[in-house]
Amino acid sequence: MKLIKATENDIPLIQDLARRSWEAAYSKILEREQIEYMLNTMYSHEEISNQLQDPDYHYFLIFDELNNSFEGFLGYQHGYEQHTTKLHRIYLIPESKGKGIGKMAIDFLKQKVSENHDRRIILNVNKNNNAKMFYESQGFEVYKEIIVDIGSGFVMDDYEMEFYIT
Repeated sequence: MKLIKATENDIPLIQDLARRSWEAAYSKILEREQIEYMLNTMYSHEEISNQLQDPDYHYFLIFDELNNSFEGFLGYQHGYEQHTTKLHRIYLIPESKGKGIGKMAIDFLKQKVSENHDRRIILNVNKNNNAKMFYESQGFEVYKEIIVDIGSGFVMDDYEMEFYIT
């Protein structure tokens, strides 16, 4: 398994991986219209391109060398708050779950955060998403509950979680 820095050429792949993972992760907890709205806004070519041009925002593709396949991706932003990196996105395709890939990606992120001299990682997770248990197993703790209006009558009802680098 290796993580590969994404470029503009990888935007269609990121969009495909997002759709595949979102349909499995959110189909039972969000309305179909909200999933489509979020994918079309958060994963538009323009949105990802803008993020890739930000020197503090990083996308990495998760590549399985054994199967010669992409298993998911992560996107994070250093300096989101003082000494804080925000994990905006970590998604795995359904077939790759349970193989230790998520843990490997979080360990990679922790290393990158440490190298950047940030001391904290934050993330949002839907209150009904089983991923919350995964994050807790990696040392993250809930520190706040939020409801965010994301437009078109939709909201994100999330926990904010944090992890401190020691």
